[in-house]
Amino acid sequence: MTWEVFSIIGTIAFAISGAIVAMEEEYDIFGVYILGIVTAFGGGALRNTLIGLPVTALWEQTTMFQIALVSITLVFIFPHKSLAHWNKWGIYFDAIGLSAFAIQGALFAVSLDLPIFAAIAAAILTGAGGGIIRDLLAHRKPLVFQQEIYAVWAGVAGTIIGFQWIQTDWLLYVLFVGITMLRIISYLYKWSLPFKSLKPTIIQK
Repeated sequence: MTWEVFSIIGTIAFAISGAIVAMEEEYDIFGVYILGIVTAFGGGALRNTLIGLPVTALWEQTTMFQIALVSITLVFIFPHKSLAHWNKWGIYFDAIGLSAFAIQGALFAVSLDLPIFAAIAAAILTGAGGGIIRDLLAHRKPLVFQQEIYAVWAGVAGTIIGFQWIQTDWLLYVLFVGITMLRIISYLYKWSLPFKSLKPTIIQK
C-alpha cells in the first residue's frame, strides 16, 4: 500500500511538471501529453533497465497512466494566469516527485533483495530519471548535472531505505516529507556541490 501511495504521488507530481515545462516551451497538446507521460514514467523505465526487469512492465500500470493523463489534462485546461506563476511554485512539484519516486524506487529494489548499491541507484534513477529526460526533450540543461543539489537527496533516501533503517510506514512518510523539504531548502538557499569550470577566464581591461 505504501509503495502504491508513493507511486501515485510521484506520478501526479512529475506528470504536472512535464506538462508545464512543455507549455513553457510552447509545445502543442500532443507534445504536452508526451512530455508529461515521459517525465512521469521515464525514471521507472531507467530503473527497470538497471535492475534487470523488462521495461514493458510499465505498460501494466494502467491505473498510473490514467492518473497521469488526468493530471496532464487538468493542467492543460487550467487558467493561464495561474500557470504563469509556475516559476514560483513549480519547484514544489519537482521536489515532491523526486522524493516520492526516490523512495518508491528504493523500496522496489529492497523488495527484490538487491544490494544496497542497487537500492541507491534505483532511488536516483527513479527519482531523477524522469526529470533528466524531460529537460533533455525540452532542450534544457538537466538539473541533476548542475552544481545545484538535486539527485543527492534521492541518494540519501536510497541509502536510508537500502540499509533498512526504516521499518514502519509512518517513518517512510516522515522520510518523504524530509527529503522534499531538503530539496526545497537547498533550492531556496542555493546550496550547491563543488564544481570546476574549464572555461577560460576572461580578463577585464
